[in-house]
Amino acid sequence: MSFFSFANNQNKNSEVKSSEDINWGYLNPLRGDKSPGAADLWGDRTKNVATGMLVKFNKGFSSPPHIHNISYRGIVIDGLMHNDDPKAENMWLPTASFWTQPAGENHITAADGETNLIYLEIDSGPYLVKSQDQKFDNGERPINLHTSNLVWLKQNDSSFIDGENIAISYLWQNIKVTNSAGYLIKLAKNEKYKISTTASEFRAVIIQGDVDYISKETSQVKSLRSSSYFSSSDTFVHNIKTAKETIIYVRSNGEFNFVSERLIK
Repeated sequence: MSFFSFANNQNKNSEVKSSEDINWGYLNPLRGDKSPGAADLWGDRTKNVATGMLVKFNKGFSSPPHIHNISYRGIVIDGLMHNDDPKAENMWLPTASFWTQPAGENHITAADGETNLIYLEIDSGPYLVKSQDQKFDNGERPINLHTSNLVWLKQNDSSFIDGENIAISYLWQNIKVTNSAGYLIKLAKNEKYKISTTASEFRAVIIQGDVDYISKETSQVKSLRSSSYFSSSDTFVHNIKTAKETIIYVRSNGEFNFVSERLIK
């Protein structure tokens, strides 16, 4: 892998967390092993801060009807997920599908893959589960977007990507609360990319695929599988090489650019 060599920098503006580094707990500790597993990638789901977390479900899991005190977004990393009104027929969402769950809306969550893993994101917290009799209408409406219905744009349609082997799908934007937005980036296999950003918040989660990662703040190449995470603040460059077709979720409140190494002179 022909990435650049970088000097070690003690004043770090970035973070890298591989799937092997994740410390798992329970989404609802009061239910113990009946609860889905959960792990914060960034933030703290028990406090009033924005947070990105992983949640894993056993095959056949189906929650009782319930609500949440805050709205969240979900992206399927592995398995098959259903999230809808308690009376709705199952619509199983596979890897790279996206949904939103408004605060106060009664719903169930179910899983049907042999292994089931999602990335869940909130813009404020804490993340709480409450009974359906406390339901309320906050004015938002849910989204269930199957991966087959994603709209992928190429380089001529977006300033965030540069290269024929890159595509981007716009998922959400929150100008009022966080001034941030979320995207899926699709990368070809066996390719190298430079990710440049000037955003004060840039966060990336590997949804599908495997990448080798390096930056000026890593002492060696890191292997990142699906559910791994990297981030940065202010002006920064991340370098990755894909082993297979890869999909990365990006949350950012500023400019970023994925550039194919084919275009780097």
